[in-house]
Amino acid sequence: MTTRIDRRMAKLKSEGRPALVTYIMGGDPDYDTSLSVMKALPASGSDVIELGMPFSDPMADGPAIQAAGLRALKGGQTLARTLKMASEFRAGDDETPIVLMGYYNPIYIYGVDRFLADAKASGIDGLIVVDLPPEMDEELCIPALKAGVNFIRLATPTTDDKRLPKVLENTSGFVYYVSMTGITGSALADTAKVSAAVSRIKGHTALPVCVGFGVKTAEQARVIGASADGVVVGTAIVNAIANVLGPKGEKTADPAEAVATLVSGLAQGVRSARLAAAE
Repeated sequence: MTTRIDRRMAKLKSEGRPALVTYIMGGDPDYDTSLSVMKALPASGSDVIELGMPFSDPMADGPAIQAAGLRALKGGQTLARTLKMASEFRAGDDETPIVLMGYYNPIYIYGVDRFLADAKASGIDGLIVVDLPPEMDEELCIPALKAGVNFIRLATPTTDDKRLPKVLENTSGFVYYVSMTGITGSALADTAKVSAAVSRIKGHTALPVCVGFGVKTAEQARVIGASADGVVVGTAIVNAIANVLGPKGEKTADPAEAVATLVSGLAQGVRSARLAAAE
């Protein structure tokens, strides 16, 4: 199978630059605002969109993304509404890849077969389900691949060479390297160590390697992008939305505008990554 993710990554490789992968929480702070933020991402320089599925017990998420998930749930966001968001986005953009990111519980409750059928119909290209290890591939990973949806796996600093082949076994689309142990929004890891880790993973797979957790600025995106095939930014974008919300959740400025400004800067950093590395 060839998905929008495969096509986008191949295109960027031919252009000699890494991808900017942007994360937003579906439904944060409400459905309409979240959809407007999502629609603003491609024009601001986002190459791949990670769309968060809000969940009440997110084990790997830091305070900012936890708060975003709670705002979304309070605003009535459900998995069905997150899929609807993707479908509405697709009505105006059939090129930008969408990856659903979250936890297995909402998918299990929704029903795997029904979820995959609806996800495919909504224009979803890939899944990142952080609490499903390779040992549970029959649960969702294999059915997703059969449905033509990429299943993207996380690798971490603790994923050693013995474990890595198992992690990569049914992975497709790209490998998401979590640059640190801990939760989202932590400090950026040592860039030399990140570069070495990316090289090590590439020794085991031909898939692109995207690096996330901790990237907040254009300069950090540039540095990470020098060695990685993609740079993932989430917490900084979620914070850009939170920063224009008042104490009662009222908007003090346009969240889509705030996100677009941040993402434009990050995109410039990513686009200059290989140029700087070549100098």
